[in-house]
Amino acid sequence: MNRSSSSSFRLFRFALMKCLSRRLYRYTYHRYYCSESSTTSQSRVVQLKSKLASGPSFQDFVKSSDKSHYDCNEEYEEYYITEDTTAHSQKVYFETYGCQMNVSDTETAWSILQKAGYSRTHELLEADVVLLVTCSVREKAEQTIWNRLKHLTALKKRCQKHKTSLKIGVLGCMAERLKFELLEREKLVDVLAGPDSYRDLPRLLSLAHGGQRASNVLLSLEETYADVMPVHRTLEGHSAYVSIMRGCDNMCSYCIVPFTRGRERSRPLSSIVEEVRMLSDQGVKEVTLLGQNVNSYRDLSEEQLICSKGNTKLSRGFKTMYRTKQGGLRFADLLDRVSLIDPDMRIRFTSPHPKDFPDEVLHLIQERRNICKQIHLPAQSGSSRVLHAMRRGYTREAYLELVENIRKIIPGVSLSSDFITGFCGETEDDHQQTLSLLREKTHAYHRLQDDVPVPVKQRRLEELISVFREEATKVNMAFIGSAQLVLVEGESKRTSEELCGRNDGNVKVIFPKTDLRVQPEKLQMVPIKPGDYVLVKGGQPHQAPR
Repeated sequence: MNRSSSSSFRLFRFALMKCLSRRLYRYTYHRYYCSESSTTSQSRVVQLKSKLASGPSFQDFVKSSDKSHYDCNEEYEEYYITEDTTAHSQKVYFETYGCQMNVSDTETAWSILQKAGYSRTHELLEADVVLLVTCSVREKAEQTIWNRLKHLTALKKRCQKHKTSLKIGVLGCMAERLKFELLEREKLVDVLAGPDSYRDLPRLLSLAHGGQRASNVLLSLEETYADVMPVHRTLEGHSAYVSIMRGCDNMCSYCIVPFTRGRERSRPLSSIVEEVRMLSDQGVKEVTLLGQNVNSYRDLSEEQLICSKGNTKLSRGFKTMYRTKQGGLRFADLLDRVSLIDPDMRIRFTSPHPKDFPDEVLHLIQERRNICKQIHLPAQSGSSRVLHAMRRGYTREAYLELVENIRKIIPGVSLSSDFITGFCGETEDDHQQTLSLLREKTHAYHRLQDDVPVPVKQRRLEELISVFREEATKVNMAFIGSAQLVLVEGESKRTSEELCGRNDGNVKVIFPKTDLRVQPEKLQMVPIKPGDYVLVKGGQPHQAPR
């Protein structure tokens, strides 16, 4: 530093504040010009300390500073890197593809963007940002999204002539699996966000608005969005999805979920109870608990450690691809707490794995009248040999024993299932075993040869569907003449003169639109509304007992 009396020095003080969003940094920069005298070095130090004492403290950088009390009369400047203000005038449009989990992810992503200042539109042509929440489980779903992206890219080029460039983003499983193809090779999108990166959406979109392509597809071992309250868009307010866990550890040979959504981790039970209670207060009549392997729920949050139990219990005859897990609150604990919140709120769950149905879960379903007596039990195949190749962890015999146990503990239970036909190495005998199982009630991509011809697959699929329809017809015919408690969803797709809803077993029921008496002994009539419970018998609705 030049020590002459005519020289000057600059004193810089910086404050770095990291905002709660964990992405936004704000730098505040104050500058002072102070004359250097020709006195001794000690005198200069005293003056420097005096100016520091009269200058801004750390609190001045945390709050808005009052500039009037500074002693320095020299120049004062501030520089900020602030939150992207363009968000407050931006409209976002969502398109959701795939499973119910993607519906829940859309609600979570929208909650995050809403807090960041975005507004939502349901008209594509009004949108400044288009976000596709995607699925990678089925090839057809991916192809649909590729075609949609090409259409949106053409729309984007047309919109550039009239307004700020449209930004296109891909969220979810496809973003993680095809990140290079989407962002670099095809250049169809501006933003990519994987299933564990939705918190980063405001930052990614800010970069996109600045002209950059942005992505975050990192998987997390901890992210559950437990502190993000989804913005539920329920059908007429009567039903809602609640995500309770994410990821999957099963590693079935045909499935990509562990690689696109990561390892299993569960939300704290307390946060789930809080969300369900809020939905009950809003008048929601049905909640579906969601997870890639929903009944393997295991809460290991700190407040639950004192309640830890022993080893995870499995269905008899089933095993896992991983070591036995220990500790935490289980699915039975969650069902118990959630079902007690509102006795008139139906509780469903999807999608489960057959291995995670110990007797304690089945007995709880039977005991609580508001836990629906309907269980989805994906078999995938009726052949033990194919099940082994799929790495499902059970045999045909173990699956049938589980079905028998479920029907014994929960009489009248409704069962549904999933099947894969034409799997690698499947023989005609394997196929016939799957058909017989139905009548009785992506490791594979790299390691297994797809040696079943497409025409054979198609023929087997048609046979499987035919047998399913035959059995479904028999089940439905058994409902004729019975009284079914139906939660009304709205008008039937066939005609506005009919209403539709679902019974406890998740079977769709269609019945005539009519008015009902408020009470049997009174003449006052009221129309049936979505969210109402009605008793339907022989196609005629009757007043519900609750």
